[in-house]
Amino acid sequence: MGLAVAELFTGTFVLLMLAGGALAAAVTAALVDALWAQALVFALVSALALVVARPALKRRLDRGDGGAVRIGLAAIEGSAGVVLERVDADRGLVKIDGELWQARSFDGTEVYEPGERVQVIEVKGATAMVWRG
Repeated sequence: MGLAVAELFTGTFVLLMLAGGALAAAVTAALVDALWAQALVFALVSALALVVARPALKRRLDRGDGGAVRIGLAAIEGSAGVVLERVDADRGLVKIDGELWQARSFDGTEVYEPGERVQVIEVKGATAMVWRG
């Protein structure tokens, strides 16, 4: 379980494959008392997962253009939104993918009125920096 949790911080899928091997070894331990059998199962399952499952999983999560899947705030950047409250250099509100975001004009001189479509250039904290989209 510790390996699977640690995987959340690395994102390489190596620790996840080792966690799978550890799980298989734990099942073996419940069935067989021999330590050598548990070690063998751990080694085989981990190696197979690293050689077969990990590359397949990474291919599945990679986008067609070779970039990794964007998650979190990075997924918001580049998204389109609709202005709900006037957006200027100091304040504003936009709707992006069904969520309400505080927004500011990216260059600070542009002003966007309600109903206009904008594109998120970057996210600073909890504020979307937008440009005419």
